[in-house]
Amino acid sequence: MNILSLFKIASKALLRNKTRAFLTMLGIIIGIASVIAMVSIGQSSSQSINNQISTMGTNLIMVMRTSQRQGGVNIGSTNVQTLKASDAEAIRNQAKYVSAVSPVVSASGQLVNGANNWPGSVQGGNSELLSIRKYQIASGTNFSEQDVKSSAKVCIAGKTVVDNLFPTEESPLGKSIRFNRIPFKIVGVLESKGQNQMGQDQDDIVIVPYTTVQKRILAISHIHMIMLSARSEETAKQATGEIENILRTEHKLKPAQENDFDVRTQQEMLEMMNSVTGFLTVLLAAIASISLIVGGIGIMNIMYVTVTERIKEIGLRMSIGAKNRDILLQFLCESIILSLIGGIIGILLGLLLSYAATKGLSWPFIVNVPAVGLSFIVCAATGIFFGWYPAKKAASLDPIHALRYE
Repeated sequence: MNILSLFKIASKALLRNKTRAFLTMLGIIIGIASVIAMVSIGQSSSQSINNQISTMGTNLIMVMRTSQRQGGVNIGSTNVQTLKASDAEAIRNQAKYVSAVSPVVSASGQLVNGANNWPGSVQGGNSELLSIRKYQIASGTNFSEQDVKSSAKVCIAGKTVVDNLFPTEESPLGKSIRFNRIPFKIVGVLESKGQNQMGQDQDDIVIVPYTTVQKRILAISHIHMIMLSARSEETAKQATGEIENILRTEHKLKPAQENDFDVRTQQEMLEMMNSVTGFLTVLLAAIASISLIVGGIGIMNIMYVTVTERIKEIGLRMSIGAKNRDILLQFLCESIILSLIGGIIGILLGLLLSYAATKGLSWPFIVNVPAVGLSFIVCAATGIFFGWYPAKKAASLDPIHALRYE
């Protein structure tokens, strides 16, 4: 008997019990859909993170204060004063692979305009900070280096701040807002960047000269961070080496001493986030694949019941010339058909779920073709593996005993 005839016979047998066949396939459908959805959503999440980091510039480098340790206990970096504006100047003058440098000082407080107020923060930098952080000015201008030298009370506001302090949609340019009772004149408004991957609103920001934050708000002489741009993504590694050497010299650190600063690149952050999302994707896919095993056991169970119900049919077919091989292949075909149809439905359902999830989260929709192909192969393998024992049992029946079975 040829394969086509076997599949026709198997299909007719399954159609006689449509509800049972669907319920048998349900485990496979859920398992495949879960695996496809988890892999697709995981990759979409990773791509979204990549896109968010790219908006900040893949050549971004950050120099931060290290955490203090006291008695073997990490007490944080709040009071660490290892970074100075002179460090940023030294990097600017000596580093060959760095194109832009900005000291950074931040403060949180209340922003006020008349009767409107908004809890926000100011980030102090120099005139290069906007280009380093990939911010664009929608209207107005950037503050100048002269504003930085004179600690001028000028600022550039993000869209969220403008919307909350100027709800009547009037132009904020040239108007003043207060931050902790200190007035700042708005000279520019930033283009909207939306939320980053961590859910932080990138438009909820006010950028001012860093010297203004140091002298007029915090009354400090050190800085919190240095932000830099490497000349290109390819030279970021050489730039970090240069920065480390320059700062060790500036801080007069001996060869045996550890750095009192941390140098981090966006590429390192990207690799770390991809590693985390990749691990979580594999973990979730592994958990989801357990339902595939459950679905396979369901197929074996139903096929075993089917063989018991159709013993007389098997005996009759054997008595008119069907060979053991034909009986084996017939029941194996039924198992494979259940798995493949369930797999196809599961793949389509998984893609639909991942599409709905990624669109709801505003992530890019990614179809992992290897995962879809592998899922299809796994379906066929599941049908063969779990359908083999019931089919073998059917093929080994004695036709005389089968005909007498009640």
